[in-house]
Amino acid sequence: MPKGIALTTGLNAVSPAHYGGWSGELNACEADAKDMAEIARSKDYEVKTLLTKEATRKNVIDGIIKAAGTLTSGDIFMLSYSGHGGQLPDMNSDEDDAQDETWCLYDGEMVDDELYTLLGKFAKGVRVLVFSDSCHSGTVTKQAYYQSAMRAVGAKGIAPEVRYRFMPMEVAVRTYRDNKKFYDPILKDAKLKESRDAVNASVILISGCQDNQLSADGAFNGLFTANLLQVWNEGKFRKGYRAFRRAIVNRMPPDQTPNYFRVGETSRAFERQRPFTI
Repeated sequence: MPKGIALTTGLNAVSPAHYGGWSGELNACEADAKDMAEIARSKDYEVKTLLTKEATRKNVIDGIIKAAGTLTSGDIFMLSYSGHGGQLPDMNSDEDDAQDETWCLYDGEMVDDELYTLLGKFAKGVRVLVFSDSCHSGTVTKQAYYQSAMRAVGAKGIAPEVRYRFMPMEVAVRTYRDNKKFYDPILKDAKLKESRDAVNASVILISGCQDNQLSADGAFNGLFTANLLQVWNEGKFRKGYRAFRRAIVNRMPPDQTPNYFRVGETSRAFERQRPFTI
């Protein structure tokens, strides 16, 4: 009988001690994590939820490694992240824009290469489903544009003063410079450059926006998660993952388009399954 494990994370703030005095406060990331956990429980996953101060690098890494050591071929792991997206300088030359994307965990950033290395610990035949309601890039100019655009479309679920889930560039620079001794060994690790190619499991990743867009926070959920919940409709959605992503996109404003991509072994059977199926 297949087994399912879920790790849902949501950070409404980060530690100013690591991020140069920036707390990165958001409204709805903890709610996102709780709602994703509810979906997982409804499908009989074993669920662990990490909220804000609990969502440390160690706890997230340990949670993924524990799941990888437990699950075998035919099982499924679901990982969701709601919080700020950040950037660090690319030092192993695997990024076209010379910047590594990150998740801003409570006490430090997790580099995208690190995440792929962790996903590489799952056995062949394991299905891995990743949701990321965060931004991966953004400038002050983009922020001003997106605030104007989002108010214009009147998208549902967004607070009157829109917040975006990205680390401002000045904070990104300060955080890196203050913590170079921690980040440089990760960023310079040549082995991490090949981390995507080392993934043997079948991984589907659905993110809240494209790499050059911003993900909006909301009053009750992030915009992406809010529309995911509407499409899921308490389990009434019956099609596969590509149709799931398309249905979410159809509810989104034109400047926030959820992305869909695969890593590791391609599994058409996995893609055709009803979302969250164990």
